[in-house]
Amino acid sequence: MLQSAAQTYQMNQVTTATPAELTLMLYNGAIKFIKQAKASLEERNFAKTHESLLKVQNIIYELMSSLKKEYPIAYQFDRMYEYMLRRTVEANMRKDMEILIEVEGFFVEFRDTWREAMILAKNQG
Repeated sequence: MLQSAAQTYQMNQVTTATPAELTLMLYNGAIKFIKQAKASLEERNFAKTHESLLKVQNIIYELMSSLKKEYPIAYQFDRMYEYMLRRTVEANMRKDMEILIEVEGFFVEFRDTWREAMILAKNQG
């Protein structure tokens, strides 16, 4: 019953979130799944590592599909997401912790910058 309540709460969060909040949730989700992948890689549980990295890849695809191509910066984000996707696939194939750390760093930077931009936009609005 408690898990059902938590799932309902999460679903409500997603369905009522602004696009900016959804992007922040995606960044946080990617970080969470990379952390899970790193932990399972350390445990040598390669099936769980693979599962977690597939979730990260799906998040990257979602971030790529949500870009508004009419803005010039979208091209730069797209290139960066493509790079992160390639590195995530490579980390999955090689079971490479260093690559996971690299990609996690990018997600943390994106998340922190995005969060700051949301605060600035809210204070100006």
